[in-house]
Amino acid sequence: MTDSGPNTDPGRSGMSFDFKPHAYDPALNPELFEGVLARRIVAFLIDVIIITVPLIAAAAFIFVFGLITFGLGWLLFWLLSPISIIWALAYYGFTLGSPASATIGMRAMEIEMRTWYGAPAYFVLGAVHAVVFWVTVSVLTPFILLVGFFNPRGRLLHDILVGTVLVNAQSRAATLRSRAVG
Repeated sequence: MTDSGPNTDPGRSGMSFDFKPHAYDPALNPELFEGVLARRIVAFLIDVIIITVPLIAAAAFIFVFGLITFGLGWLLFWLLSPISIIWALAYYGFTLGSPASATIGMRAMEIEMRTWYGAPAYFVLGAVHAVVFWVTVSVLTPFILLVGFFNPRGRLLHDILVGTVLVNAQSRAATLRSRAVG
């Protein structure tokens, strides 16, 4: 027996769906979106540096190890590719899944990730967000940034696909709100 309430799917599945409205309205709360797109790019560059530095250190270690072992250690270079993927997924998953819902770069730029209905990000969402970002960038190059100019929330293509929105952190939003009032 299925429910017959307003939020149910009368289809064959028998499952009910609770459709949630967007939590962040740019018309009511413009301070949540002010400057996010530009600061998001800087946050991305900070995160790329954080991800890249340990990988460069690992490559340098393997190179020196190869010299010491007369080239035998250089066989470890094949590990760099899978290690870089695991490291990037772990970095995005753990930082976006933290209570701050932000990577280190995003924290520096005072922005945070939320689901479109307002819930904080979690590990799997952070990892999937990173994967979808890298896939869309690989296919569409920087054109994914253009999407942000044509929607009021400044969401990029991968945000729309995954169901996330980036907003100013509460402290920054409060500062922007007080400036607008005063």
